[in-house]
Amino acid sequence: MTEYAAAREGEVRFSFSEDRPWDAGLRFIGRIESPWKQRRDCPKNLRQARERDEAAAVQIFPPFEEALTGIESGAHVILLSFLDRAERHLALQMPRHAEAPRGTFSLRSPVRPNPIGLHLVKLLSVDQTAGRLEIDAVDVLDGTPLIDIKPYLASVDTPPEGDG
Repeated sequence: MTEYAAAREGEVRFSFSEDRPWDAGLRFIGRIESPWKQRRDCPKNLRQARERDEAAAVQIFPPFEEALTGIESGAHVILLSFLDRAERHLALQMPRHAEAPRGTFSLRSPVRPNPIGLHLVKLLSVDQTAGRLEIDAVDVLDGTPLIDIKPYLASVDTPPEGDG
């Protein structure tokens, strides 16, 4: 059984057993290299990461390097990461900035049943041969596994006028 941090007042754990063998069959395609070695140093979001002005990189594993074809410096991409050091047990969380507990799905906290990170980053350079992407910033710990890269397309990824 996994050891979790002490719950804050108002937090509620999920009621399922963690002994159930679930497997989505994901393949990690690379690792994110960041300046953040410990959770306490890691920015809470990409805005904070950009304010710290600390570039980062993505190292793609060799079998997946060819899939970088068509990705260019200066473009924005969406990185999907697996937040491998995040806890996975809370249905309700008590954010430090909130007055009452909130549901996990209403938060961007890494604590969630499937700790998948979503990061909209700018590509500073692309080296397909080396499988290396230099990016403007990132808000994950060094060595975080990468699940996928998707292009950011303003024509479909931007909410319509008048929405949120």
